[in-house]
Amino acid sequence: MWLRRPSLPDDVRVSLGLTRADRVLSAAALDDGRWAVATNAGLLVSAPAAGGDGVVRRQWSDVDRAAYDPAHGAVTVRWVDAAPALRMRLADPRRTRLARVIRERVEWSVVLSEQVPLPDGRAASVAVRRTVDGDLFSQVIAEPGADLRDPQIARVLGDAERRVRSAAGL
Repeated sequence: MWLRRPSLPDDVRVSLGLTRADRVLSAAALDDGRWAVATNAGLLVSAPAAGGDGVVRRQWSDVDRAAYDPAHGAVTVRWVDAAPALRMRLADPRRTRLARVIRERVEWSVVLSEQVPLPDGRAASVAVRRTVDGDLFSQVIAEPGADLRDPQIARVLGDAERRVRSAAGL
């Protein structure tokens, strides 16, 4: 059976502020009536038709990690900042490549990364990330509870950030 991929409705495209020039890599209807759209620049999720939370618009370098649960057709995206995780349940997982495209774009945004054990027993990730424009920047993400003001932790993370930046030519 041949399944046609869903096309993004014009009203959703307009509500997300997309133009015909934007490169939509994948779009998926969600089970709550919203739409999730992966573009070359980032991930967008439309606002619910019945109101509620607004549009989600994040760059790929804002994604810490994403997971796909094929048993439930659910994608969970965790952000590098303190924003709550984005949970999306796909209306028809067989008709979209959204989960795969999210993975590919997040991987594309990570140029180099290093997992760093911290003196307090926690860990952090130090990475060089890429923006859609090709600019490179470093990013430090510590596990919850790590005190980044602690001099020992700050020193370990500073050393790791210098190593990663140097290895990436920054």
